[in-house]
Amino acid sequence: MTFAVRYYTKTGNTKRLAQAIADAIGVEALPLSTPVEEPVDILFLGNSYYAFTIDPEVRAFIASLDKTKVGRIVNFGSAAMLNSTLKKVKAEAVRVGIPVDAREFHCRGEFKGIHKGKPDENDLKAAAAFARKIVEQP
Repeated sequence: MTFAVRYYTKTGNTKRLAQAIADAIGVEALPLSTPVEEPVDILFLGNSYYAFTIDPEVRAFIASLDKTKVGRIVNFGSAAMLNSTLKKVKAEAVRVGIPVDAREFHCRGEFKGIHKGKPDENDLKAAAAFARKIVEQP
């Protein structure tokens, strides 16, 4: 199986999670500005809520994906206030015909002093363990 990790971040929190996931599965974590050009079975997609929804760049990235090159998306991210972006990501992915795994990784992220230090080392270890589990039990 083949894997890729792409992420969008404004604070650096999701980038840290992306790096932990990428290290765990032996690939490079890349920003959304790097298109998925080679076929991948699983695309780990990192993002967060901004103004109560996913960022327009995340929407545009998902819309740009070729369903013949991406088997499915596995969502991950962090947020200070809201929970998972899974439903928003899935709604966008459905439009391009790419399935989204029901499993995801989400943790708290620091924002303007809220949840200071998050994601922490335990969160990064949990993200890595999550990615290994997805890879081992697709």
